[in-house]
Amino acid sequence: MSSATLNLRVAPRRMLNARDAAEYVGLTVKHFKQTCPVRAIEIRPGTLLWDKLDLDNWLDALKGGCNDDDDAIVDRLG
Repeated sequence: MSSATLNLRVAPRRMLNARDAAEYVGLTVKHFKQTCPVRAIEIRPGTLLWDKLDLDNWLDALKGGCNDDDDAIVDRLG
C-alpha cells in the first residue's frame, strides 16, 4: 500500500467576522453580540471584523489575566 504526505499551509486570520469571532470565543453569535465589549472595526462599509488580539485581551481580563505594559507592572510593584 502506498502512502502520500500532504503538507498544508494555512494562513491564520487575525480579523474575524461575527460568526468566526463568536466561534473563536465559544459563544453563539447572538450571545457574542450581547456579551462581547470588543468593538468591531469597519474595514470597508458594511464589513465589520473583530481583531483576535482584542478578543484575547478581553478573555484574559475575564479570567484575571494581566496584559499590562512594563510601566504598569513596575507601578504595581511599587
